[in-house]
Amino acid sequence: MKAIYLTGFMGAGKTTIGKSLSDVLTLPVIDTDEFLVEQVGKTIPDIFAEEGEEIFRQYERTYLKELPTEDVIITTGGGIIIQEENRSWMNNHGIVFYLYCDLEEVFARVATDGSRPLLNDKSKVTHLFTSRLPLYQQAHYTINTTNKKVEEIVTEIKNTLKILKSGDNE
Repeated sequence: MKAIYLTGFMGAGKTTIGKSLSDVLTLPVIDTDEFLVEQVGKTIPDIFAEEGEEIFRQYERTYLKELPTEDVIITTGGGIIIQEENRSWMNNHGIVFYLYCDLEEVFARVATDGSRPLLNDKSKVTHLFTSRLPLYQQAHYTINTTNKKVEEIVTEIKNTLKILKSGDNE
């Protein structure tokens, strides 16, 4: 099976859904941000502070292409889709699911997450969300995660994959 890529804005549930989907499908899950941090040996805030966003995005592009493209679930950083090259790579090498979540729900989900200082500026986050929306929508499938339980979302993804698999055998 082609790689399953989970994209979406912060707080959409990529990491949580990825782990649960991994258990259900018995596939390994790799987080692009965690992989990048391991390779570079610095935290993402440190990369941004010391090297800048452009270098971070360069790392992101490079390491995305080093990940397996079969029998794996890949959870992505929220900004991976801003580069056309990344969107194209994921769409050509896997099945991309955009996990959509209403912005108000995003704020509620990550309100207590101190590692997201950007959330202090709601207008900036709203602009970021709005500007990225058309890029996220280039995924093969959109799954609305707003007000849904993890199990419901995983079942929805699993059912989509079943339909795809049965279509391959025709």
